[in-house]
Amino acid sequence: MNPVLKFFIDILSVPAVLLGVTALVGNIALRKPFSETLTSTVRATIGFFILSAGATTLSAPLQHLGVIVNQGFGVQGIVPQNEAIVPMIMQELGQATALIMVLGFAFNILFALITPWKYIFLTGHHSLFMAGLLALEMRLLGLDGLILIFVGGAILGLLQVIMPAVGQKAITRVTGDTSYSIGHFNTLSYVLAGFIGEKLGNAQDSTENVKFPSFLEFLKDGMASTGITMFILFLVVELFATPQFIETNISQGQNWLVFAMVQAFIFSAGVSVVLYGVGISLKEIVPAFQGIAQKVIPNARPALDCPIVFPFAPNAMIIGFLSSLAGGLISLVIMGIIGLPVVIPALVPHFFLGAVTAIIGNAYGGKRGAIAASFVNGVITSFGAVLLLPYLGTYGAQNVSFSDSDFHWVGILLGTLRNFIQF
Repeated sequence: MNPVLKFFIDILSVPAVLLGVTALVGNIALRKPFSETLTSTVRATIGFFILSAGATTLSAPLQHLGVIVNQGFGVQGIVPQNEAIVPMIMQELGQATALIMVLGFAFNILFALITPWKYIFLTGHHSLFMAGLLALEMRLLGLDGLILIFVGGAILGLLQVIMPAVGQKAITRVTGDTSYSIGHFNTLSYVLAGFIGEKLGNAQDSTENVKFPSFLEFLKDGMASTGITMFILFLVVELFATPQFIETNISQGQNWLVFAMVQAFIFSAGVSVVLYGVGISLKEIVPAFQGIAQKVIPNARPALDCPIVFPFAPNAMIIGFLSSLAGGLISLVIMGIIGLPVVIPALVPHFFLGAVTAIIGNAYGGKRGAIAASFVNGVITSFGAVLLLPYLGTYGAQNVSFSDSDFHWVGILLGTLRNFIQF
């Protein structure tokens, strides 16, 4: 691969570096002093690495929990996991995926300049996931070579300005801030979360205003309540899987109760690290974008990864995870009854997507909105993944699919075009 192209692909593939470059450009545009520019650039980059480290930390307990759930409830089937299917696609279409990602960022900047949607999409891994889906769908449409890359890049760039614009209202409702939006391809579920919350709940009845009995006052602390909730969840599923299975196959001999406690508290620590990283990144990236807006793209706004909303409703995060997971489990049962391929709830997507939909649902409709919105997200995650399978070509038979709602509707829409257009 051309070294220059590889450099740009590597830059765009690392969200932390991309955020750092954005902060650098913004500070230069604002003519900040060298020392301040350097500090801001490094802090923005490190802040995202902190966020990523937290996400990695909390993902490990979720992966353990997924294995235990599969054992305890005896289910196997399709797993909706972007991180699983995209590497498979890239084995065949790696160069096309990478070039679509690079060209998509260029089109993102172009569309932000010439359209009313002034968003720069900064969630690099989601850009990569969507580029993989688009490379596959373009190939299945019969496109190849430069045309495949150009059309895929244009679609990606368009999605990267439109979807943050669509999600802006919901994110502003949560944050009270219009200077940034969410850059995360689950926008359909996020918008639906706002609609459900508004129709079903009362925003004044917030998840964050829960009145705990005196002996449960410690649950007001987000770190403690997260750890305890996860500890109880681990205990329940471990009992179904049997302690013997845990100690023999999962915990490497560690007592099953101790293992449950350790994994739950590691998860809580990961969430706390994510929140800290979000705070650092936003503190640097939002002011930097003022410089970009003034000098490069008038009124530009960053579209950032989904944990940007986590600090606004910590209680809703856990409610959202559990409710989204419940939606996924109930969907699993329904799929088995009606004869569809069974979708196994992947806990990492259910945590992140469930948390955000619950936070949005809470902003519009309080506790009831949070529960209903995240439950619906769990259903969409499962049924969207299975409905997408026929449009994934041979990859639909690999027991994996995409997890987020925008991948579902984009893939189904482009796949349906094959019934009318074939190049």
